[in-house]
Amino acid sequence: MGFNMNKILVVEDEDILREVIIDYLIEDGYQALEAADGETALELFQSNSVDLVILDIVLPKLDGWSVCRRIRKNSSIPIIILTARSDEDDSLLGYELGADDYLIKPYSPRVLMAKVKRFLEKYSGTVDGMLISAGGIVINRGSRLVSVDGNTINLTHTEFEILAYLMQNKGTVITREQLIAKIWGYNFYGDEKTVNSHIRNLRAKLGSKGACIVTVIRSGYKFEEERL
Repeated sequence: MGFNMNKILVVEDEDILREVIIDYLIEDGYQALEAADGETALELFQSNSVDLVILDIVLPKLDGWSVCRRIRKNSSIPIIILTARSDEDDSLLGYELGADDYLIKPYSPRVLMAKVKRFLEKYSGTVDGMLISAGGIVINRGSRLVSVDGNTINLTHTEFEILAYLMQNKGTVITREQLIAKIWGYNFYGDEKTVNSHIRNLRAKLGSKGACIVTVIRSGYKFEEERL
């Protein structure tokens, strides 16, 4: 397997699980950093150029929720959460804190690798200078910056992709199924509530401009510039 420059931070306190993930990442050609507790994870994140984080929730010293929250203060890189609980509240909290996706233990390492590959391809596969603009919202797909009336806002990887997809298809109803297929892929294990949660967070960050993401009852969402 060829070597590439993508660096993945694996935060997992169970040694065997962490080693399995690291082995799969290396086999797929990624560079890997590892941490067994939340404090070490943040230290590694701050001292390295990390492209994606695989983050367990139950950790010594500092839990995964706190790690996710602190990373999101300064970075929009993809975060995949690992949880032993299938509690819906866990997944929704993760999305509210800025996670992009999650897997419930036990999970297939190959499914995890597929998610890693998909996120990294979408995160790095943009074209410099490619702008999408509508009614005061400007997306630069090259720099992955979003501004609202000239003010830069911080979006997660998934929020960015959802907004870009809706704006590219302005005026067209996009179903939740289409969003799931486009943003997460067909191996997505969540449900439509996941989409709703990301849309809610995205609208909040857009402020008054959030009104242009319109809910179409029993269908999905569409971006309407005239609502601005």
